[in-house]
Amino acid sequence: MQGVFERAVPLANKFLEKYGSIGDQPLDPFNIRGALTDYALSLLRDPARAMALQMDFWRDWTDLWQASVLRALGENTHPVITPKKGDRRFRAPEWQENAVFDFIKQSYLLTAQWMQKGIAEAKDLTPADRHKLHFHADLFASALSPSNFALTNPEVLKEAARTGGESLVRGMENLIQDLERGDGELKISLTDYKAFKPGDNLAITPGRVVFENAMMQLVQYAPETKEVHATPILFVPPWINKFYILDMREDNSLVKWLVSQGYTVFMISWANPDASMADIGFEDYMQTGILTALDEVLKITGQETAHTVGYCIGGTLLGITLAYLAAKGGADKVSSATFFTTLLDFAEAGDLKLFTEEPQIAALEAEMAEKGFLDARNLQKTFSLLRSNDLIWSFVVNNYLMGKDPFPFDLLYWNDDSTNMPAKMHSFYLRGMYLENNLATPGKLKVAGVPIDLGKVKTPAYFISTREDHIAPWVGTYAGTQLLGGPVTFTLAGSGHIAGIVNPPARGKYAYWINSKNPPTPEAWDEGASENAGSWWPHWDAWLSQRSGGMIPARKPAKGIEAAPGRYVLG
Repeated sequence: MQGVFERAVPLANKFLEKYGSIGDQPLDPFNIRGALTDYALSLLRDPARAMALQMDFWRDWTDLWQASVLRALGENTHPVITPKKGDRRFRAPEWQENAVFDFIKQSYLLTAQWMQKGIAEAKDLTPADRHKLHFHADLFASALSPSNFALTNPEVLKEAARTGGESLVRGMENLIQDLERGDGELKISLTDYKAFKPGDNLAITPGRVVFENAMMQLVQYAPETKEVHATPILFVPPWINKFYILDMREDNSLVKWLVSQGYTVFMISWANPDASMADIGFEDYMQTGILTALDEVLKITGQETAHTVGYCIGGTLLGITLAYLAAKGGADKVSSATFFTTLLDFAEAGDLKLFTEEPQIAALEAEMAEKGFLDARNLQKTFSLLRSNDLIWSFVVNNYLMGKDPFPFDLLYWNDDSTNMPAKMHSFYLRGMYLENNLATPGKLKVAGVPIDLGKVKTPAYFISTREDHIAPWVGTYAGTQLLGGPVTFTLAGSGHIAGIVNPPARGKYAYWINSKNPPTPEAWDEGASENAGSWWPHWDAWLSQRSGGMIPARKPAKGIEAAPGRYVLG
């Protein structure tokens, strides 16, 4: 234990050096003061409702206290409140079997419920402020869960007793290691990072880097069939993380599956920006990125047209590029466009909108002005806050309170392998899309001097979104079907932003929904949709193959520059 504390001292000094003289901090970094003020005023204006809220809370507590006393006397009782389905914090039997911990759990759940009920019933709140208050109340309640504290978590106490306190020492060691990994800043370990290596057991599909510039590398994958579809596929992945989420392991790689179906697949691998790329804008990602890659794909394959696939922000870029081509000429280079969990209309952008209001964007711009980019760790923190129980507190409990090592999980390794965002591009993206939603209005957004009108895009489009997506909610992505001017197929898959997309057919997991019509609202679409078991991949394959021309002899990639996945990933 002495060694642990000896290692902790220099880390504490680093922490103080980094944050002790950081200067004045914003009083309202989450821009929540106005919403809280309006909520307080709503309670003052309606004291009867405030009293009723308190009385309901008191009644629930009375019921809990009475049930606890009866249980202590040996009588059978029913819980006053139970955790929501999927809440894994209280799954240990001690939370139910031990009367003390059951009382602690239920008292916490009642308090969290009371907080959310007050917000839900408050009058005179705008939808945006109500959303903001619900989100931050949930963050606050999640942080104060009794499962996050050693003395109120029976699993932690049980493990400490079993190991004679050794688990707490190991937890302190894990905490020190994570502080060392973050150079004095806490960087919570989400997985066993030594268990994975891109190019070794991740990003494993054979291929070659056949082109590169300062913005991106272009990977062409080797064929697995004697014949391939004539029309190649170009993937435009997001540049918030590295592309290999689409090519993880052999048993879940979308790239490998497409290659096995007889497609020639190309992948853009974006460069990780540094200060030298501060002035790189959205138009550069379009012109030096996707348009250059498209021309290279057509030149390499000898085809006149290619399928395109955009994922998340890559899909937003793809939509803008298609509108640019429609205005400038060249739209016939693209035979189809597929949008993975893509927002084109940002009116319903979910919880991320809470982090993209004017004060927060201005603060990010000030930070980026100093560095030339937004540090990847900043984005990681934001995405972790969107699912704080899963991506923060579960690991605090496992790593630091239980003293266990995180489980090797390829998805969380990729999640932690994130990239920076160039200052100019990111400011344009946050303001133009999230704050002002300019892309949804024809001609309001300009890229490379061209007014962008999605209605002029006639390219056949396939949208795939997921029901539980917390980053690009499907009710928001569906709005894109109403903006494009060509034929659109919308498919909805089960699960979330990543697991719903990376869902190979062999697993037989989840389901997907289809509807031959695209009514004006997502609710109307959902009402008329039919459910189908399993992965959406074969449905998309059928849609693609109809537009892919005949079969031709397989194309082998040239030696090119280096083997896939390329140094833009490995570096």
